[in-house]
Amino acid sequence: MDILQLFADFIVFQLFSMSPEDTFAEVLNYFIYDTLKVILLLAVMSFLVSILRTFITPEKVKAVLGGKREGMANILAALLGIPTPFCSCSAVPLFIGFVESGVPLGATFSFLIASPMINEIAVALLLGLVGWKATALYILAGFLVAVFAGIIIGKLNLENELEDFVKKTKARKPKQKKMNWKQRINFAKYQSVGIVRNVFPYIVFGVAFGAVIHGYAPTDFLAKIAGEDNPIAVPIAVLAGIPLYSNAAGTIPIIDALMEKGMALGTALALMMSITALSLPEMIILRKVLKPKLILLFAGILAISFILVGLLFNFLQLSGYLN
Repeated sequence: MDILQLFADFIVFQLFSMSPEDTFAEVLNYFIYDTLKVILLLAVMSFLVSILRTFITPEKVKAVLGGKREGMANILAALLGIPTPFCSCSAVPLFIGFVESGVPLGATFSFLIASPMINEIAVALLLGLVGWKATALYILAGFLVAVFAGIIIGKLNLENELEDFVKKTKARKPKQKKMNWKQRINFAKYQSVGIVRNVFPYIVFGVAFGAVIHGYAPTDFLAKIAGEDNPIAVPIAVLAGIPLYSNAAGTIPIIDALMEKGMALGTALALMMSITALSLPEMIILRKVLKPKLILLFAGILAISFILVGLLFNFLQLSGYLN
């Protein structure tokens, strides 16, 4: 038993003198343990990735990707998207800056897909939730989705489906500042504290909601409709995630609780990917720079990709590979 679990047990069963048979005590214990675990993992991962981000600025991303051929540009874009901060609010300026800098349209989409799907928050929380093997496979799957979805979009020559002002906008080229290691470490401290502070409310809400599911949701019901041997559950999960909007910090604790109640790993990951990268608010924001045809194509490719990834993970779980 790890030290965090011992601490949660001390708070609930000794300090509060609650009974282990009490369902509310179980819920409270789950909430304390998972909140501490998530915050600790997130702080460590955020610090390490923030160090990496000091070497990968948006300006360098544009410089590396500009003028590259399709295929290689998609691979580089997906790799660069993993440690690069991205959220809905930055979608429009990033998209404009990439297009103006000569980055191929398909590579731009590879970057935009990889950033929200594979980031330090998702990786940190997944490590604590499903272990290194499933986390590594998730990173690989997200990377492949970003690369091939970008290639498909690039091959369709849909530049005319961008809004006209995107191609006319001239991006400003800010000066780059070189940093020494002391500055990088200070930057990482500042960033990691800021990330934890910003997502803390999502963590608390997500873990609290997950704790309620953990304590009170009927196990048999979820096992029947979302078990690993039910392929229909995966597309339903993807569709269910579209109207929702959250980040990994708020989503993964809920996914954790759903899995403990019988939801298959692939179904849970498909739901998480849909919420974080295919949500309706995300599409509404991207509508500022993309015409409806390209929006629908982008959403359709992502939905199919998430379904395939979910089915793959369910198959691997059913076959015992991820156990």
